[in-house]
Amino acid sequence: MNGQSRTHTIVDNSQVVLKKTLDIICGKWRLYIIFQLGKEFRRYGELRRMIPDVSEKVLVQELKALAALGVVEKRSYNEVPPRVEYGLTPKGLHILPTLLELTTIGEVFLEP
Repeated sequence: MNGQSRTHTIVDNSQVVLKKTLDIICGKWRLYIIFQLGKEFRRYGELRRMIPDVSEKVLVQELKALAALGVVEKRSYNEVPPRVEYGLTPKGLHILPTLLELTTIGEVFLEP
């Protein structure tokens, strides 16, 4: 394998990794949902109250998308009324430290 092919493979792999990362975190509400879930499982209504600016439709869509990506786990309980909780998967928990680090950007810009 020559040097050019090896470099091309590295660039291709980097692009695949970046695309997957952007698939997970892009969207106005995804990082906010991940942040609010943190290390706890939360009920849908609790998330709605924690993120009042998101519409119900968008919250449901984003939770489904994050579940499909393997970031969020949905737990359904066989109760009346039905109870559903959402929490981060181990992969989802991997996002938290970086997300918390990103909040320092907001702190800098909020300083007088």
